[in-house]
Amino acid sequence: MITIPYITALTTLFSYGLLFAFGQIRDLFRKVLDWSTSNNLHGYAPICLGLEDFYTRRLYLRIQDCFGRPIASAPDAWIDVVERYSNDNNKTLLRTMNTSKCLNLGSYNYLGFAAADEYCTPRAIESLKRYSPSTCSTRVDGGTTTLHTELEELVAKFVGKPSAVVFGMGYVTNSAIIPVLIGKGGLIISDSLNHNSIVNGARGSGATVRVFQHNTPSHLEEVLREQIADGQPRTHRPWKKIIVVVEGIYSMEGELCKLPEIIAVCKKYKAYTYLDEAHSIGAVGKTGRGVCELLGVDPADVDIMMGTFTKSFGSCGGYIAGSKELIQYLKYTCPAHLYATSMSPPAVQQVISAIKVILGEDGSNRGAQKLARIRENSNFFRSELQKMGFEVLGDNDSPVMPIMLYNPAKIPAFSRGCLRQNVAVVTVAFPATPLLLARARICISASHTKEDLMKGLEVISRVGDLIGIKYFPVEPQKHQIEGREKME
Repeated sequence: MITIPYITALTTLFSYGLLFAFGQIRDLFRKVLDWSTSNNLHGYAPICLGLEDFYTRRLYLRIQDCFGRPIASAPDAWIDVVERYSNDNNKTLLRTMNTSKCLNLGSYNYLGFAAADEYCTPRAIESLKRYSPSTCSTRVDGGTTTLHTELEELVAKFVGKPSAVVFGMGYVTNSAIIPVLIGKGGLIISDSLNHNSIVNGARGSGATVRVFQHNTPSHLEEVLREQIADGQPRTHRPWKKIIVVVEGIYSMEGELCKLPEIIAVCKKYKAYTYLDEAHSIGAVGKTGRGVCELLGVDPADVDIMMGTFTKSFGSCGGYIAGSKELIQYLKYTCPAHLYATSMSPPAVQQVISAIKVILGEDGSNRGAQKLARIRENSNFFRSELQKMGFEVLGDNDSPVMPIMLYNPAKIPAFSRGCLRQNVAVVTVAFPATPLLLARARICISASHTKEDLMKGLEVISRVGDLIGIKYFPVEPQKHQIEGREKME
């Protein structure tokens, strides 16, 4: 867990307090000045007024130029960012015809497949000509092509499971699948930092939801033991089913899941394990097979394996892999399979081609090279940021590395400072993170060269010095250490 320095927490709270106070004063004046027009609602309640959108109006709009930046190119190592301006203090942003070429440190393009690829792109274009951009149908009607069947077989083989089913959207894969797997009388035990798609899926299931401390197997065991002993609320009957939900790499922390220990706890208490590998599949492991391969876990020990195609594979959609009985059950009952339009055929072909490159079935070793490069790039960038004095979250081998900002004023300062020097970064604040834990999330790609990484480090270091986010002592350079030794 993140431990905030006392002074940092105090100044951050003070900054939010000032923003809140001035926002309330402005709202008061707004209410007085707009009193005559606010009564023309004809009996309707205000749909966007008051504390419901206070954060959006008084905090987010001030810095909304740091978010939702449109781009005019593929999300490769370098992207064209469309320039925008505002004439009303950031309430509305207007696009210009100008673009800035920026180093891309924000996209999930972990293996570099999102841009033109010599193997994937021609096959995706060919599938577009043959199948069109959409099937215009659900999977159970006319939306299952030979490509969908091939992808499901390939995904099952890739992750080491007997069967798999694919969906058109990664977010929906979690939010629609979890309510099908468990319902009233069941128990979901979720990591406290799980993605919003998992949270919404758990809430929509009707099952009882309990949370354990982030990545803490010992606390998971405490929660399991307590809940099994108490049973269902009011009746105290045994739970119909217990599912423990974790992520392979946590997207806002960059941390690897302690999967071996969590699986051991789940086996001990006969609970099912649900693993979300959205950010880990394809990105980690010797052959890109995710955290199971990286941490030496047998995929058979994970009951439900979920992942997306939006990161390492440069496409869209998601999958669930598991036993043949489980996948058959999902195909019969899951609304996302029965009622949603199936995954776009060119997107399916992109994933098929990307997996074949990773496996070396394209006749080259580019897949192995990409996997080695993403690992080297990630570990190099993380270690250099730490040497500079930044507070960087996450583990080695993870391509996600958050840099802690904390103070609300430093969110736009960091984002705008980097953009002015042609480096595009993603800043994340409340409600995506706790109020005091704002951060910049760096995502590294195999398509980044050493020169790209050095450029990014130089800019981030300069901006970090300017706005004061180097919270740790700077590690002395090698030549400085050698000079001291000679003097001694």
